[in-house]
Amino acid sequence: MKKALKLLFYLLLFVGITVGVGLSYIYFGLPDVGNAPEIKVSITPDRVKRGSYLANHVMLCMDCHSTRDWTLFSGPMVSGTEGRGGEIFDQGMGLPGRYVSPNITPFHLKDWTDGEIFRAITTGVSKDGHALFPIMPYKAYREADSMDIVAVIAYLRTLKPIAVNQDKSKSDFPMNFIVNLMPEKAALRPIPDTNDILKYGKYMAVISGCQICHTKEEQGKAVGQPFAGGNEYKMPDGSKVYSVNITPDKETGIGNWSKEEFVARFKVYKNDNKSPEKVGKGDFQTIMPWTMYADKETKDLEAIYAYLQSLPPVNNKVIKYSPPPDK
Repeated sequence: MKKALKLLFYLLLFVGITVGVGLSYIYFGLPDVGNAPEIKVSITPDRVKRGSYLANHVMLCMDCHSTRDWTLFSGPMVSGTEGRGGEIFDQGMGLPGRYVSPNITPFHLKDWTDGEIFRAITTGVSKDGHALFPIMPYKAYREADSMDIVAVIAYLRTLKPIAVNQDKSKSDFPMNFIVNLMPEKAALRPIPDTNDILKYGKYMAVISGCQICHTKEEQGKAVGQPFAGGNEYKMPDGSKVYSVNITPDKETGIGNWSKEEFVARFKVYKNDNKSPEKVGKGDFQTIMPWTMYADKETKDLEAIYAYLQSLPPVNNKVIKYSPPPDK
């Protein structure tokens, strides 16, 4: 009996040590995506122009890293807050922690090298080596053209410095361990020829984050069919919105949309042709940044449309809005 208990004790001790070593490695040894590249970005007018287009209308860095006015439809960005950060994504939204978008103006990034910014955008690893929760869509940006990432960095360097320090993000247990497993080395690829509309459309759809938002996720992991919608977003008033199905299914997706209709939907708020409507508690609201996407180039929208229409149709009916409990 004593021998059996002793054996059990040593077995439990071995398991405990093994688990402890494994968790210590995950917590302290990961993520491991390599050192930040040693690069120096030249700030040229053409590069800044491209970076501005990407950051404001494609990759939408400014969507999360600025202040959005949620009293207006689609939460347009408040002018003058570009890059200050402060957007909060927390447990109230169903997330496994409290994530705060950091300040990405030169005030905060002045001590970052261009390579450290590059690594953060493309692999999800910050300056000090900690993992970023993938609400920052680095899993999409990791497939961008390296010159597009460089252009974004050039643009960020030209932003007006805003002297504000945002709270640090923090994951709850066990996500504080799991998040270290998420970053991975970049798989950068060149921009396809724009004449190859399907490949170019896929590239634009990927770096625009279409699949990330329009695929149901749980705890930062995709659990639904790609592009079939159903991802839940909790709004400040207690209502919920769900991303729609953008596969070419004719019953529940966009299979009946023409190219012209698709482009026109994005252009509603272009050049202030139409101002975003006021939104009160219980009114339909969306996180889809229509006002920022309005200035996406028509050729890019047409390419995305062509790519989406080439996908397998998925029959998935999504109820896109659920009112607050007291409405």
